[in-house]
Amino acid sequence: MASVPSLASAVEQRVSAALSSALPEAGAADPLLRRSDRADFQANGILALAKKAKANPRELAGTVVDALDKGGVIADVEVSGPGFLNITVSDRAIVETLAARAGDDRLGVPVNEHAGTTVIDYAQPNVAKEMHVGHLRSAVIGAAMVEMLEFTGETVVRRHHIGDWGTQFGMLIQYLLEHPHELDHKAAGESSEQSGEEAMSNLNRLYKASRALFDADEEFKTRARARVVDLQAGDEQTLALWQRFVDESKIYFYSVFDKLDMDIQDPDIVGESGYNDMLVETCRLLEESGVAVRSNGALCVFFDEYKGPDGQPTPLIVQKSDGGFGYAATDLSAIRDRVGNLKASSLVYVVDARQSLHFKMVFETARRAGWLNEDVHAHQLAFGTVLGADGKPFKTREGETVRLVDLLDEAVDRATAVVREKAEKVGLSEQEIVENGRFVGIGAVKYADLSTSAARDYKFDLDQMVSLNGDTSVYLQYAYARTQSILRKAEGRSPVAHPELELAAAERTLGLHLDGFGALVSEAAAEYAPHKLAAYLYQLASLFTSFYEHCPVIKPEPELAVGENRLFLTDLTGRTLAKGMSLLGIRTPERL
Repeated sequence: MASVPSLASAVEQRVSAALSSALPEAGAADPLLRRSDRADFQANGILALAKKAKANPRELAGTVVDALDKGGVIADVEVSGPGFLNITVSDRAIVETLAARAGDDRLGVPVNEHAGTTVIDYAQPNVAKEMHVGHLRSAVIGAAMVEMLEFTGETVVRRHHIGDWGTQFGMLIQYLLEHPHELDHKAAGESSEQSGEEAMSNLNRLYKASRALFDADEEFKTRARARVVDLQAGDEQTLALWQRFVDESKIYFYSVFDKLDMDIQDPDIVGESGYNDMLVETCRLLEESGVAVRSNGALCVFFDEYKGPDGQPTPLIVQKSDGGFGYAATDLSAIRDRVGNLKASSLVYVVDARQSLHFKMVFETARRAGWLNEDVHAHQLAFGTVLGADGKPFKTREGETVRLVDLLDEAVDRATAVVREKAEKVGLSEQEIVENGRFVGIGAVKYADLSTSAARDYKFDLDQMVSLNGDTSVYLQYAYARTQSILRKAEGRSPVAHPELELAAAERTLGLHLDGFGALVSEAAAEYAPHKLAAYLYQLASLFTSFYEHCPVIKPEPELAVGENRLFLTDLTGRTLAKGMSLLGIRTPERL
């Protein structure tokens, strides 16, 4: 079903046509339309056009108003200042536009006509290591971007670039070969029978034991490093044990992602090892093309704009002098695969901002090599740090990094307590309390992250996150639950749009905001900015609260047409909140 054009689009088309009529030499003119506090919309494009045409902007504005086709959409136009147009739309146009979307599950969100294929790299845990608070943002932001991009028509390929290769595996595998009795503890046994916590507990025990031996015994260290060579060479026994570590870790990863209410599929996990066979060819292509050169035995790419403290250029090291490959070789090979085999038109990396220099160098190297070009672009969706209440990186009281599972469990516990306080009034069962507590707790963690611009750091404050007041997911979830409660209590009345009615101020404001959902989602997806969607939803919930306070829907009972129209606005608000929250990966309980 085609999306219904928004009111903003209809007004923009009319003003643009009037501008072209008043100033034919300007061609298709952009009226620079935006929402306004002075009217419903304001068109600011006349000033620039008048300057270009050497015309009086206010006189030109008057000519535009005379040429404007109001067409039942525009109720009033006022020329303000040096040529701004303050435009008020009709109540009928608001209701008719919203009513036209009554059967549209897209709620006015258009499908991008220029959609392509995006490979999005997010949620990148490390094999044999616990996930901690530092893994939270990549997973949450990445999952939201997947939903938003797919909903706007993009073909999205998920990639979880897990850390599953390198020196530590030589250490782990060699230890296990020399201590085969450890297998009795299911360190690499029938992993399907283990819980995620059990899997990681076994891996942690193995890792600590092997690390202690590695640090204390030089001969073991030598054997472990030799085992890395065996791994890279594809030795059958070594690879079999490595695969067990990977499988064991996946059980744990999936258990954590399940707590986060995220769906991670096995085919989407292509870690560092997935590009191992491409590394030699990547280096050869870079060296033969002259993009990379040998420097002190290492294969490097140099950049004039990136210099170290000594003022000398800082290179991107693709291959080390000892023949080993760095992260750059893997990342460049991944670009080759994603562009050449997956046919990506966009590459998005949801990665910590502290890795920005690395990715700038990698992207520029790929451009020089021709793997990125005008048809394929790469973008690092860089994110800031999760901070504690003291404004420092979030740590435990002992100064250790916070385990992600502990953080999520505490959020659910806090949220469940909040839900339980209201449960008797709503009549929730114990099962509903537990389920809603999980939805509210995980939603609180996600929303706190997503409502902050990704590039910024944010403070992790569970008390604030599960608060019923302020910019929190709980506030939005309660707003949605209220819409559903109103609809249940309508007692035979149905949501019906009545364009003939004059709208109250709160109804108009709510309706105009609902009209902007489609444009907002498109903008947030195109800009990789989920925080803009979060801000829109918070404002929607706030406007609905004001509407509910000033415009009775059930009691005192309004006349039939008015009540039906308000139920219509309530229903559309609920659907929009549910859709917007789902795009952020947050559940909306029917009763709360």
